[in-house]
Amino acid sequence: MTSEFDPQRAPASGGVAAPEAPIPEHELDAPSTAGANGTGAGGGLNDRTASGMGPGPGKGFSLRNLQTFASFKNGVFRLYYVAMLGQMAAMNMQLMARSLLVYRLTGSGTALGVMALANAIPMLFFSLFGGVLADRVQKKWVLVWGQAASALVSLAIALLLITGFMSAANTWSWWLLVLASLIQGTIMGLMMPARQAIIPEIVPQKDLMNAVSLNTLGMNSLRLFAPAAAGFLIDWAGFHAIYFAMTGLYGIAVVFILLMPKTGTVVRGKADTLGEVVAGLKYIRGETTIMLVLLLTLMMVILSMPYMMLLPMFTEDVWDVGASGLGILFSVSGIGAMAGSLVLASLPNKKRGIMLLASGVVMGASLTAFSFSPTFSMALIMIVVVGIGQTGRMTLANTLLQYYVANAYRGRVMSVYMMEWGLSSFGVFFTAILADAVSPQIAIGGLAIALTVLSALSIVFVPRLRRLD
Repeated sequence: MTSEFDPQRAPASGGVAAPEAPIPEHELDAPSTAGANGTGAGGGLNDRTASGMGPGPGKGFSLRNLQTFASFKNGVFRLYYVAMLGQMAAMNMQLMARSLLVYRLTGSGTALGVMALANAIPMLFFSLFGGVLADRVQKKWVLVWGQAASALVSLAIALLLITGFMSAANTWSWWLLVLASLIQGTIMGLMMPARQAIIPEIVPQKDLMNAVSLNTLGMNSLRLFAPAAAGFLIDWAGFHAIYFAMTGLYGIAVVFILLMPKTGTVVRGKADTLGEVVAGLKYIRGETTIMLVLLLTLMMVILSMPYMMLLPMFTEDVWDVGASGLGILFSVSGIGAMAGSLVLASLPNKKRGIMLLASGVVMGASLTAFSFSPTFSMALIMIVVVGIGQTGRMTLANTLLQYYVANAYRGRVMSVYMMEWGLSSFGVFFTAILADAVSPQIAIGGLAIALTVLSALSIVFVPRLRRLD
């Protein structure tokens, strides 16, 4: 291995500190052994607290000690953050615009499911290889090439729309969006493990939850503004304007990633990609904590995410509020998500397991109320609470995985984490078929009820998760 960037030698005002070693599996459930220094129960967890991972003994939690924006002192993180904003603004616009475009071209909920499936299949296949890339190749270059390719896909769709080649008159043209989704899913599968795994390379481990929370805050801020802007832009200028804007935003992301220094280490020597994939899966199987967090996240994602893809069915057929209403709905969900991100960025590294499980209960209960909302106004209120639950699930699951994984397997573990988004699209596909057969309210509401019950049962019957700090 050769070091490309030594975080320990980085300047204090914006440098990078080396991540601490993860807690060994055998220490996680160590018996209570309060020592003379007063660190108390928890074995390895309290060792880490004493070394700077959270408030030290006797310090407690104080508003004066809040470090909500601590990671922004890091210059490399700021470059990463602006690039993330460009990419996520484009992705939020695409999530809203592509779903509405497909639904207007076809009028079919099943077509929305097909679109989600087209995005999921290559993501599932390529995510594991993206994890190997993240562990062997400079993550900076993976992000540059991935975002450049995304810009080209967006530009191609914009040209098809502005020339009229993709339109309701060409009833088959929506299949070009399916093709674009296949390509985009491939790009995401190869790129996103590197995006997740690069954060611990540019911030010290004591700031990891803060950095992940601020990352989620930025994503959720864009959920507040980007979809609403996209909705109004569609009504004013058409869908092609959105795809041109997305092309520019991906270009901005490329520029700021290019400005970042190289980070982490690169593995030299002959690559055995398939062997490294298998080694990563064996590592996950042997780490009970990581396995449990991944399984819990998979359950939450499959039961909660279909609502985002099927929102056009609610706005077009249930409440009849059009593109602007759909954009507002996406954006309002970002209000709760932003609030949740700010709170998590301010909290110490304690009780993250129980907070993750509680997020599932909050998300399930509020999504149930959203699904059966009789009015658009009530739906707007409930989607705020859904956003809070989603933020808790995203931030806490990501942080716990990054916290407990060994550095050598970080990219591969995060690739499995990203695969769960692809697996959720199979849930979207079957939920969309059910929504066409019965109603979107029953389809989404039924999943939300199951999420509430299973999350509550996990709090009671999975103490290992509940006790994670």
